[in-house]
Amino acid sequence: MKHRYLPMTLQDEKEMLGAIGVQTIDELFEDIPEQVRFSREYAIKPAKSETELLRELSGLADKNKDLRQNASFLGAGVYDHYMPIVVDHVISRSEFYTAYTPYQPEISQGELQAIFEYQTMICELTGMDVANSSMYDGGTALAEAAMLAAGQTKKKKILVSEAVNPESKDVLRTYAKGQYIEVVEIPAPAGVTDASELEKQMGEDVAAVLFQYPNFYGQIEPLKDLEQIAHQGKSMMIVSSNPLALGVLTPPGELGADIVVGDAQVFGIPSAFGGPHCGYFAVKNKLMRKVPGRLVGQTVDEEGQRGFVLTLQAREQHIRRDKATSNICSNQALNALAASVAMTALGKKGVREMAVQNLQKANYAKRRFKEAGFTLPFEGAIFNEFAVKLDIPVKEANAHLIQSGIIGGYDLGLTNPSLEGHMLVAVTELRTKTEIDQLVKELGDRHE
Repeated sequence: MKHRYLPMTLQDEKEMLGAIGVQTIDELFEDIPEQVRFSREYAIKPAKSETELLRELSGLADKNKDLRQNASFLGAGVYDHYMPIVVDHVISRSEFYTAYTPYQPEISQGELQAIFEYQTMICELTGMDVANSSMYDGGTALAEAAMLAAGQTKKKKILVSEAVNPESKDVLRTYAKGQYIEVVEIPAPAGVTDASELEKQMGEDVAAVLFQYPNFYGQIEPLKDLEQIAHQGKSMMIVSSNPLALGVLTPPGELGADIVVGDAQVFGIPSAFGGPHCGYFAVKNKLMRKVPGRLVGQTVDEEGQRGFVLTLQAREQHIRRDKATSNICSNQALNALAASVAMTALGKKGVREMAVQNLQKANYAKRRFKEAGFTLPFEGAIFNEFAVKLDIPVKEANAHLIQSGIIGGYDLGLTNPSLEGHMLVAVTELRTKTEIDQLVKELGDRHE
C-alpha cells in the first residue's frame, strides 16, 4: 500500500536517541523537573483510524455551503466566475507549483515567460504601458499605488472615493499612517463620487485621487469627467478596476489614469475563503522605475535568442534603501499564472463575451427586482452588481436564502450605516435566469 505519511519506527527512534547519546525518551527529558512536566491525558478525543477520520472530516466539510451546490449572489470584491478546466491542469505542474522566486533566469525561463505574458495581457486590458508581475491582492495594490503617488509628487494628502471597496480603504489607511499621509474620503451619496465635493477638496497638497471602476456599489464612475478634476494641481489619478469589466468598458488608461490596479481573482482564481488572490499593478511609462514588486522584462541573449529576466527592481533588498519605493517582498506568482492561463484560454473574444454576459444578466436581475416592487437606491449604469433595499435585515434575508440553496448578497450596512437594510447583489455569467428569478421570488415573499 502506498502511504502519504510514513511514521517513525522503533528502530528510527533507537538510532536517533543513540546519535544524541541517550537510551530512552525519559532520559532525554530528565533535566525537566517532574513537577512541571505534563503528566495527564490530553483533553482530546481518542485517535481514530484513517478511514474513520476521513469519514468524520468529510462529514464536517459537507456542512459548508459551497459554490458547487449553491447559487451565489455574493460579490463585494470576490466573485464566482467560470474557470477554464485547463487552469488547474497547468498550475498543478510541479515546475510551476513548487517554483520559488525566479532569480536565476537560466533555469526559470518558463515561469518568467508566463509572468511576462500576464503583464502583457494586463496592459492590454487596462490601456497602460507597463504592468508588474502581480501583487498580493487588489487592496494591497491600491495602497501601494497611493504610496507611489505620494513619493513621486512629494505630497502628503490622498483623496479616496467613498465608493472604493471598504477593505481596500482600510489597507490604504494602514499604509498611510506609517507614512504620515492624510487620507480624506470623498462622499458618494448617489452611488458615484460626488464631483462637486471632490473639486472642493482638491489643492496643491493632494498627491492622488483614488476611484474604483466599476465602484463598490456596482456603479460605473464617469472617469472622463472626474479626470479633469483629479489632475488639478499635478495630482495623480489612480483607478482600481475589475479587469473583467474592462472587456466591455473603456480602459482607464484611455481615460487619463496614471496608475491602474485591481484584483485578477475574476480570471481563473477560486474565491476560496477570500484569498489568496492576485493583485495587478499597471502604470504609464513615466512611472515604470517606481513600480513596486517584481517586473519581468524581455531581452535577447548574446546569440540573439529571446529571453526573460527580472528587471527594474524597486524594493530595498535590491537597491539602495533611500531610493527604494516599496518594501513589499513577494507576489502571487502561481495565481498570476492561473490568471494568464484563464485569459489565454478565453481569448479576447471570450473575455468580452464573459463580460457582456455579466452586464446583461445583472441588468436583467435589476429589472426583475424593480418589477417586484423593490427600491433600488442608485440609478445609472452598472456592470455586475447593484444595491437593493430590503424590508427585513439583510442577515435575516440571507439566513432565509441559504435554506433554498442561495448564497445571498453583501450587507452594505456592515460598512455604511446609511445603507442599513441594503443588499449588494452580484450577478455573474454563471447565474442562470432560473436562479435569478428564484432569488427575486424568495426575497419578494418576505418583502412587504
